[in-house]
Amino acid sequence: MRKVTYLIAILIVFSNCADKKEKKAIVTVNSEKEAINTVLNFWHKNATEANFENYFNSMSDKSIFIGTDASENWSLQEFKDFSKPFFDQGKAWDFTALERNIYVYKNGELAWFDELLDTWMGVCRGSGVVIKNEGNWEIEHYVLSLTIPNDNIQDVKAINKEKDSIFLNRLK
Repeated sequence: MRKVTYLIAILIVFSNCADKKEKKAIVTVNSEKEAINTVLNFWHKNATEANFENYFNSMSDKSIFIGTDASENWSLQEFKDFSKPFFDQGKAWDFTALERNIYVYKNGELAWFDELLDTWMGVCRGSGVVIKNEGNWEIEHYVLSLTIPNDNIQDVKAINKEKDSIFLNRLK
């Protein structure tokens, strides 16, 4: 009888430990998502307020920004050079997240996201990768794209045909 009692006690202790680990993992993922959400919201806000330093401090030293034009695939310095005149005018761009999904990798040091944005261009989609650097989340890679209703694809293709052919010829 004693052995059964000890066995039950051990099982109870281990099952409680497993529950706590699971709860801790959920809390950690949720807190990381909140931290990433905050970084992204402030990043967009800093563009709206033309805060050049804070905007670019949210990005890693190896950050890549891919814009809506096929030619826009910039390193951090190239993106800074492109953006500086807009920030110097007092307002760069105003993007507000309408919806955002964040996915944290199991090691808690890497995450990716997608977001729908309200912008001066209409609804756009942003997606990217964030990394944790010395305890802080930084944007490592960001892609901005226009959303195109499926019913309008043929019209957009016709508009882009000439410029697309230039890029295709250059890249083939």
